[in-house]
Amino acid sequence: MALRHFFLVIMVVSLWAFNNVAVKWGLQELPPLFLTLMRFVVVAIILVPFCRISRSQLRFLLPLAFTFGFMHFSLLFVGMSFTDAGTGAIVVQLGTPIAMLLAMAILKERLSPIQLLGIAISLSGVVVLTGSPTIPAWWVLLILLCSACGWAISNLIVKTSPPIKPLTLTAWISFLAIPIVGSASWIMESHQLYALSHAGWHGWFGILYSAICSSILAYSVWYWLLRKYNVNLIMPYSLLTPVLSVIMGVLVLGDSMNSFKIFGALLVIAGTAIAVINLRNLRMHARFPRLRLRRHK
Repeated sequence: MALRHFFLVIMVVSLWAFNNVAVKWGLQELPPLFLTLMRFVVVAIILVPFCRISRSQLRFLLPLAFTFGFMHFSLLFVGMSFTDAGTGAIVVQLGTPIAMLLAMAILKERLSPIQLLGIAISLSGVVVLTGSPTIPAWWVLLILLCSACGWAISNLIVKTSPPIKPLTLTAWISFLAIPIVGSASWIMESHQLYALSHAGWHGWFGILYSAICSSILAYSVWYWLLRKYNVNLIMPYSLLTPVLSVIMGVLVLGDSMNSFKIFGALLVIAGTAIAVINLRNLRMHARFPRLRLRRHK
């Protein structure tokens, strides 16, 4: 990988990690569901005018608006209003092994014994995290796990859907999720417009950073890198996101550290790495770097 592209990868995972800090700032001034709604509104305003879809794509985008827009993002923001940035990022990382288990059960994809071991290790990390004081109640952990399941189910829907350009996917999921998340905010929250009109820079930074930097900028660069390099070379870097989220949460927000959080995070991240990283392909790329570079020119 070219050095400039390596720095782009680090930039992307850092943008995603800092998004958890930005969301925590936004939650200081805005209700979680309403903050999610405003994120989707900004993304839709920027992207939808430039992204077209077909009727066949729409039938897959509608369920994604619920599983990804509401289940993943809305429940993530709700869960993070009760816990710290790092803990939220760690638990939601379980979306990857959960997606692999669902693919095995529903799509009949095969998993090797090593992958199953990695999934078991990552799930054991959640058991450890239950002892952390950063998770104040069992239902907070359940909300975050439902968010991870929303991400996992969304991956299965995308796998079975016709090809949709990544930014088009982002644009229309945001647009179609607006009435779903808006209705939930209207039913479960109050004084949203008052909170928005009185929001300071924390609230607006949370909205704009989450929409523009995390959703549009970071994903645009990430998908561009995936077109240039093999997935097995790029995807392992995404595991840095929860690690950086924990570090940024401690440094920027003053989040606490404890043994449960540290050990649980290590189990989740290490187990996910074992489950998703194709070591054979990585060794091949390390032995034949010139061949790989020529293939992607």
